[in-house]
Amino acid sequence: MKPAKFLNLWMLAPAALSLTACQQGGTDEEPPNIIYIMTDDHAYQAISAYGSDLIETPNIDELAEDGIRFDQAFVTNSISSPSRAVCLTGMHSHKNAVRDNVAVFDSSQQTFPKLLQEEGYQTAVVGKWHLKSQPTGFDHWKVLQGQGNYYHPTFRTPEGKQKTEGYVTDVITDEAIDWLKNRDSDKPFMMMYQHKAPHREWWPSQEDLGAFMDEKIPQPKTLFDDYAGRGTAAKEAEMRIKDHMGYSADNKIHPEILDELGIEEFMDWYRPVFKRKYNRLTDEERQKWDSVYDPINERFQKGPPQGDSLLEWRYQRYMQDYLACIRSVDRNIGRLMDYLEKSGLEENTLVMYTSDQGFYLGEHGWFDKRFMYRESFRTPLIARWPGHIRPGTVDSNLVQNLDFAETILDAAGVEVPSNMQGRSLVPLFDGEIEKWRDALYYHYYAFPTIHMVKRHYGIRTERYKLIHFYYDVDEWELYDMKKDPHEMQNVYDKPEYKEVRKMMHRKLDSLRKVYGDSDSLTQKLLREDLKQ
Repeated sequence: MKPAKFLNLWMLAPAALSLTACQQGGTDEEPPNIIYIMTDDHAYQAISAYGSDLIETPNIDELAEDGIRFDQAFVTNSISSPSRAVCLTGMHSHKNAVRDNVAVFDSSQQTFPKLLQEEGYQTAVVGKWHLKSQPTGFDHWKVLQGQGNYYHPTFRTPEGKQKTEGYVTDVITDEAIDWLKNRDSDKPFMMMYQHKAPHREWWPSQEDLGAFMDEKIPQPKTLFDDYAGRGTAAKEAEMRIKDHMGYSADNKIHPEILDELGIEEFMDWYRPVFKRKYNRLTDEERQKWDSVYDPINERFQKGPPQGDSLLEWRYQRYMQDYLACIRSVDRNIGRLMDYLEKSGLEENTLVMYTSDQGFYLGEHGWFDKRFMYRESFRTPLIARWPGHIRPGTVDSNLVQNLDFAETILDAAGVEVPSNMQGRSLVPLFDGEIEKWRDALYYHYYAFPTIHMVKRHYGIRTERYKLIHFYYDVDEWELYDMKKDPHEMQNVYDKPEYKEVRKMMHRKLDSLRKVYGDSDSLTQKLLREDLKQ
């Protein structure tokens, strides 16, 4: 096992990017343990450490209070499987070949768990995997089958499929703690502890049913956005709460009531999905579930909301269940942190908390993610590492999930491979950094498919964002986020932004070269995707 060392990776000018490693610190430090926590679709807007007025998340907040909160953390491709592949490989989607949720992750490729394993770390992944192929690089793995179910989930294991009784967030935490108790205590460990929640269709635990039913959830300022200031992509996306959410699967209205009222669903699969999930409940669970949701169904049956009231009602129903799922996540993170403290592991363990991407909580009238607009592009990122991160640190540098693999390897004292495209965040833990990146690159590929968010790529600096939507359109959007933080007005064609537009195009072209993306590659990958 190599002694711990820290690698400072700094980004030079985009046209001449290089990764330089330099050893720092003492050579007698014990290698840290690492716990990587990832939730699914957990918006930063629903974490009180980020100033949320929607929910209190005391256990996640405690990680931030004891460590560092990154206020400008973003993803490279805001959709589940691609994001997870980027985190594992430290490479953009066009490099690791997982561009959408259809792709199967090539588990033979280089990942940070494999590199840690080679250096003597004991590795594990429990919870959501969502990469289709069998996990490799792990001494222990127990992962949800596909998206997984909230109640009584089935797991994939080396021994085959196993159905487990209980609520998924509780079960994943039980599995994580059990592995920590039974691991080889002579080795440092890295565990990926990955939750299904709060992924759609937001089925709360029995403990959290009705937790937000008596509250009036604050509405975002842009809930009634008409997209007048933006292009075709925003107008045609099928993720509007009012029009595209499921009455049954999402809002929990029984299909029989919808049939009686003559209300059609936007998608045919909403009704059968609701029935499958409802039928997973035991008789006792169903009785408690009905005690909470039957009154909602009865009120809806007597007078379904119309017009703007329908959007407001569906928003409240969405948020009541979404936030209840997060309440369970936060409670279970507290359980895991309590175990670390009681077992004496807390002091030498780096804990990272993040989500696979951001999520829309009614902003612009939307749910889901995918766009390079702020709420889905940005993701929460919090890290705690006693003795290495000053408690209460807040960082505002532009960082990305592209950096996670490099950060974990660096913290463990393992050399970062030159083909990884991100950079370690360890230097930001104590402020020892000479130069940081001035722009981020993004590329989304999953179109045409559910939600119909058009393919696009773009670049973000501290102040500006440039996006190109392509395939069935050819439209550019430019946002001045200082003047327009909610990204309501595309200024690409405004004369006063002519020089900004030129500057952003130069930066975009330069960064695409750095990461090995191009128009010709984009067209090649598009042809490949359309053949599937």
